[in-house]
Amino acid sequence: MREYNTLLWENTNGIAKITLNRPDAANSVNLEMAQELMHVAMICDEDSSIRAVILTATGNMFCAGGDVPSFHAAGDDIGILLKEVTACLHSANARFARMAAPLIIAVNGTAAGAGFSLAASGDIVIAADTAKFTMAYTGIGASPDGGSSVYLPRLIGLRRSQELMLTNRVLKAQEALEWGILTKVVAPDELMTEAEALANKLANGPLMAHGKIKELLLGSYSNSLETQLELESRGIAKCVSSPEGREGLLAFTEKRKPDFVSAT
Repeated sequence: MREYNTLLWENTNGIAKITLNRPDAANSVNLEMAQELMHVAMICDEDSSIRAVILTATGNMFCAGGDVPSFHAAGDDIGILLKEVTACLHSANARFARMAAPLIIAVNGTAAGAGFSLAASGDIVIAADTAKFTMAYTGIGASPDGGSSVYLPRLIGLRRSQELMLTNRVLKAQEALEWGILTKVVAPDELMTEAEALANKLANGPLMAHGKIKELLLGSYSNSLETQLELESRGIAKCVSSPEGREGLLAFTEKRKPDFVSAT
């Protein structure tokens, strides 16, 4: 098992847990963290035993965004460094979005810049009520990365996305929930209990159906009506024809709870 310097990694009973682990640097994303996120995302995408993924962080911050000191130290090579960092980060974004397992993001503290982008990309996002969210990019003369220009307009609309990105408005957790960025807000000491309970529930659900849901939603803004309807038709047929689907049908007729994990 590969060891990571910027992340903590667990994979137990069908649930993978990724923890950003640079608390002394506010869990900011440097090149090494971007590379390691890419690697664990590939594992989550390839390992069919992983049925749910939790992403969270150590310390009081979720993620402060990019590692600005390392960017400044790059000098004239900053453009090359940022292209490398974003190539790895965006590879992780894409794998998390396209893997079958649902991604649960547990936001334990402030999410700024790429941290906000990462939080917005989850399939389900739970935050501590003390968490705050800000784009922050223009504070260092930068534009967004990490997928926020995709996710935020879908979640909250163009006008609110413009406000967040252009003014760096800070949202408290409750505001982020009301805007539609978050799924749920809980007390800090309940955050991981809530995330783990949800991960267990999802891990015992139908992995193929979860993957198809993610796939359908990801393409819903770009596909035509007829294309989306055809994908829905093919998706439900494939799901119900699978071992998980057959178990679901049988369990329904026998009036019992389906065992999707054993059927996989």
